[in-house]
Amino acid sequence: MCGITGIFDSSGHRPIDAALLRAMNDSQQHRGPDGDGLWTVPGIGLGHRRLAIIDLAGGTQPMHTADGHISVVFNGEIYNFQETRALLEDCGYSFSTHSDTEVILHAWAEWGEACLHHFRGMFSIALYDSRTETLFLARDRLGVKPLHYAILPNGMVLFGSELKSLMAHPGIGREIDLAAIEEYFALGYVPDSRCILRGVKKLPAGHSLTIRRNQPIPAPKPYWTPDFHTRHTGSDSDLASELMARVREAVALRMIADVPLGAFLSGGVDSSAVVAAMAELSSSPVNTCSIGFDHEALDETAYAQRVANRYGTRHSTRVVAADDFHLIDRLAAAYDEPFADASALPMYRVCELARETVTVALSGDGADEVLAGYRRYRLYMGEEQVRGMIPGWVRRGLFGWLGQVYPKLDWAPRPLRGKATFQALAMSTADAYFNAVAVVRDDVREKLFSPSFRTALQGYRANELYRAAMTAAPTDNALARAQYADIKIWLPGDILTKVDRASMAVSLEAREPLLDHKLIEWAAGLAPRHKIRDGQGKWLFKQGLRDKLPEDILFRPKMGFVVPIAQWFRGPLAGALQQLGQKSLALSTGWFDAGFVRTCIDEHQRGLRDHSRMLWQLFMLDRALAHLLGETQSQLTTDGK
Repeated sequence: MCGITGIFDSSGHRPIDAALLRAMNDSQQHRGPDGDGLWTVPGIGLGHRRLAIIDLAGGTQPMHTADGHISVVFNGEIYNFQETRALLEDCGYSFSTHSDTEVILHAWAEWGEACLHHFRGMFSIALYDSRTETLFLARDRLGVKPLHYAILPNGMVLFGSELKSLMAHPGIGREIDLAAIEEYFALGYVPDSRCILRGVKKLPAGHSLTIRRNQPIPAPKPYWTPDFHTRHTGSDSDLASELMARVREAVALRMIADVPLGAFLSGGVDSSAVVAAMAELSSSPVNTCSIGFDHEALDETAYAQRVANRYGTRHSTRVVAADDFHLIDRLAAAYDEPFADASALPMYRVCELARETVTVALSGDGADEVLAGYRRYRLYMGEEQVRGMIPGWVRRGLFGWLGQVYPKLDWAPRPLRGKATFQALAMSTADAYFNAVAVVRDDVREKLFSPSFRTALQGYRANELYRAAMTAAPTDNALARAQYADIKIWLPGDILTKVDRASMAVSLEAREPLLDHKLIEWAAGLAPRHKIRDGQGKWLFKQGLRDKLPEDILFRPKMGFVVPIAQWFRGPLAGALQQLGQKSLALSTGWFDAGFVRTCIDEHQRGLRDHSRMLWQLFMLDRALAHLLGETQSQLTTDGK
């Protein structure tokens, strides 16, 4: 795992400022503490920070072909590099290292852009071919590894793993993209289709960008997307067996490393399935780690310990205080953009713990998106049945009226909270699902934003992201449309960003076997009944795990990393929240209705309403702006005064 950066002159051969390139590279030192490398010639400069995982002695970068014509920097792992190397040796190529980086060089020489179809892994790649004066940028199919880039008015192209590497260049301004603010408050993160800074882009997952000197710069080009049309017709038992075999293969590929390796073990289904496969494949005890909380209702360590005992892992547990708010500024700097998924705090803690004993950790991320594990999928499918039975004009009139008059009962038992359901039934399929994933719903964002901000948006709403994705989804069923949208938007923007930045902040490589693209291609062909059945998500997955995990782990409600934000804002962060409403960078922008914000703060702290998620978004935006704009603010008030 590494960090990459570079500067390319798309219109000539101007000298590259080596000191500036080094500053860009050094901003990502946490991504690669084991070494760094710089290479510049007129018109191109490449930088690399290395966290050594494969071929510890021979895998240094930037790496060049023997003739010097092709140069590359690369972040990630090509898990099938040995297989691909054998193919290239059959084509006449010889290798001087045992690294996957050298495989990329020769694969480009042999197949050009099509080399990506031979790679199975997670990666961001920047390759320069002097023969055609071409810069080739590529990102893995799911977006596990990030890649930011910017095209300056003078024709210089900047790129780097993290936004901070580009911000080290004076050509990058600090103008905020207001559409990114709308998307952030809708979703809790800035999706990969946009960046918080105007003029900076993120290369989309499953895309490449080929820039040839003195030619117009094209748009990124997709090279992969999952096909969700139903294709599998075997028996339940046969399909479950095949799914387990594919999971096992994906795990085996990700156990290749020349450094200590382990796994995150939460005690949930997905991480437990990965650990079970690792234990079956390993001749020695697997290293596992879990984070527990000092609040019993949030603690899953007992479940994790049971799985660890079953598979004889070398297990580490650390109980931390749920009150880890002192990490807020550290995380704001790590994520660069505002990021309001509060589980980033415990994610950082479990990465810290893992790094004490291993350099690589496998995670269970991805199964909920690929195999329909989220509760929202089950609710969405129930709503879809109703939408399919009642004409749209009836739904919009009847349920629209009920959604307006029914009270909002956040405090009530779940069966009595009908307002959101009525509102969803009045909406189109895409808008209803968007509101199921939204952190701050449309009606609340209307109140949150100031009139001038809404005018500046010119009618744009974040809903358009999900409308476009669900319309483009290659599928024959509604469930898969929602899954496809999440794989394109939620997964890279939230889940994978969270894991990448938290793990890289402590120089740990995280690997996600359940996001193996071949596994996803196969799982995408499952019918909805193999994903959701009898009120259970990930149904087929759980059937395949019945002989590997106890029933109460397989079928207990999903917890995830829960952080008590609502309590923080009424306790140790009460003073900081008051400060946010009185004098803060966020409110000074003029983007928000300050009166509405202060009312929400007052209602929340008096216990009248729970506005914690929206207030947390404002809070994290304020910290991110301080980081992005270089402003100084007083330390967080944590004494409630």
